[in-house]
Amino acid sequence: MLTDLADLDMKRSENMEFGFYLPNHGPTSRPGPLAEIAQAGDKNGFECMVVGDHIIVPKSIKSVYPYTIDGEFPGGDTGEYLEQLTLLSYLSGITNRIKLVPSVMIVPYRNPILTAKILSTIDLLSNGRLILGVGVGWMEEEFKVMQSPPFNKRGKVTNEYLKIFKELWTSEKPEFKGEFYSFSDIQFLPKPIQKPHPPIWVGGQSKAAIRRAVDLGDGWHPVGAIPAAPLEPSQISSELEYLKTYADSVDRDWSNMAIAMKAPLYDEKTDGVNRRKFSGAESDILEDIFNYSKLGVTHIIFDMRSTDLTETKEKISWFSEKIISKMKK
Repeated sequence: MLTDLADLDMKRSENMEFGFYLPNHGPTSRPGPLAEIAQAGDKNGFECMVVGDHIIVPKSIKSVYPYTIDGEFPGGDTGEYLEQLTLLSYLSGITNRIKLVPSVMIVPYRNPILTAKILSTIDLLSNGRLILGVGVGWMEEEFKVMQSPPFNKRGKVTNEYLKIFKELWTSEKPEFKGEFYSFSDIQFLPKPIQKPHPPIWVGGQSKAAIRRAVDLGDGWHPVGAIPAAPLEPSQISSELEYLKTYADSVDRDWSNMAIAMKAPLYDEKTDGVNRRKFSGAESDILEDIFNYSKLGVTHIIFDMRSTDLTETKEKISWFSEKIISKMKK
């Protein structure tokens, strides 16, 4: 363990950016608490805030959730979830600087033209603060209730819809002919403020997701530091080698891609033996951040959510004071 913070060579880490999860269900997912949480992050140096995506939660779920050891979905008790894009629209009007990230938006759930318009509107109304986190989804039952395109084609659908978004956002005379959706002879305004379009972070741990990030995205957006998906430095190093090799094979410059990793923020308690990443003392957390930064990670998004508003704000304040302030010196 590094015992002296002065020993940390922060040259490669000083540009690391941080984000946090927003609540989208429970007592803190109401206008007042949401505003306080978002504004606390806005004022305390966080780069972005993210919110997940569930529109409807079936009572019976057999699909395997990829981020728990037993495959059980932990958020299905009540089925309560705020719609993510509406939530971000609300927060865009009461924050000034912080980036707004649907993370991830399940692309096949929504009509692509309507979705492109909603996202373009959010980017406009927020003065260019949208980052689009996208994923293919995992809950087949939700696909069926939503009458979305076939679950087993969700990867192809996602690729096609991302191409549609880009066509609508960048072309003066948008037209598209695809396997799942086609259009021509239309107008699409307003365009997003960000040019050529808001950054796209592609979620997922699979090789297909990494290729999608290279082909259609501006960043890769994996989940790590949890038992079901630890994404240890050695693993992310291997995955990034795959990303770079694939990018080179398709003549894509990978050097400007964001690597935005989602991870929980554990408290300072640790047994000293099996310490999880981003837990323990301040120096331990800084060392973990430094180690991931050396590998090329550009953003880390922590889960600071609690059912208690005061506790959530205290976590945000602690992280800003103890971590962000030292990283940005």
